[in-house]
Amino acid sequence: MTTVYDVARVAGVSTATVSRVVRGSSLVNADTRERVLAVIEALGFVPDAYAQGLSNRRKDIIGFAALERGGSEMDIERNGLLFVDQIVHAAESVLRGTGYSLLLTFGESGEQFERRVRLLSGKVDGLLVAEEIMAGDDLRALAKRIPVVVIAGRRDEARLDVVAADNVSGMTALVEHLTASKGDGHGYRRLCFVTGPKDAPDARDRQAAFEEAIVASRHAGIDQVIHGDFSEGSGAAAAQVLLGRGRRSLPQAVVCANDQMAFGVLHELHRAGIRVPADVALTGFDDIYPSRLMDPPLTTVSQPFRELGTLAARRLLDRIGEPALTPRAEVLPTSAVIRTSCGCQYPHGAH
Repeated sequence: MTTVYDVARVAGVSTATVSRVVRGSSLVNADTRERVLAVIEALGFVPDAYAQGLSNRRKDIIGFAALERGGSEMDIERNGLLFVDQIVHAAESVLRGTGYSLLLTFGESGEQFERRVRLLSGKVDGLLVAEEIMAGDDLRALAKRIPVVVIAGRRDEARLDVVAADNVSGMTALVEHLTASKGDGHGYRRLCFVTGPKDAPDARDRQAAFEEAIVASRHAGIDQVIHGDFSEGSGAAAAQVLLGRGRRSLPQAVVCANDQMAFGVLHELHRAGIRVPADVALTGFDDIYPSRLMDPPLTTVSQPFRELGTLAARRLLDRIGEPALTPRAEVLPTSAVIRTSCGCQYPHGAH
């Protein structure tokens, strides 16, 4: 029977390298991976997953924990989990063929969900976490017992592996487009911001970037900040707050911390006879698929969902194989996607 030692000898690598290739680790360069895979095929080597599990105490399961931020059941059904859906599919595609299965759990922020996550951590080999599902110190303590990678976590985190999108550059570019008086800018001076949940790092980063970009513009000002929770329903509630001020007191533009809240704002404004963008400009953040189907199509910021899931899953596999790896934060670029809801007649940079 062909063994891992036979593969290592023929391929001219260590048994650890063969193991990394079998696990799908990104620590192996492409040429070496191809050479080892060729030898595995030529020798007919079949890894004994059961034996590997016994020797490494592996459970062959990766956990995925995320907060439900869709609001009502209708919100979730329509678009509430699109952010998570894309990340899950990307992570699963990385794990496919490695022998690992993905076990998902979702819940509302709080002690009950945190207990579920801790129970889950005892049943898996590693854990992918979307956002901060618990306090930073608790998450770091959990990471001492089991490999953890946080998706959309704090960019300045030094003791955990984090994969995040660059909320700052995307929001800054969007605000500059809305407030600039030259070029393709609109010169808006009164802008409202609809925030996301206080416990979401993405929401905090986007609000801070919005406020800093307004200050940097020197001419624009913050008309109002309205608190939301990333759900379409909270966007509708924000629009009702604005409508309560009267038609003549509406801001020139409403900037939402995600697309789902922008959908809620748009629907409520339309119901009240307020035209977007003729009366009020509107923008979102995320560029989920429905944003390009809205009427008008939504100006937003595109973030790389699939890349977030892919990098996070690969990083988790690396940490499972090499627990002593130095934690690092990877920040992926974002870009403004200009459609027509901001007042542009012709969209550019749109997908």
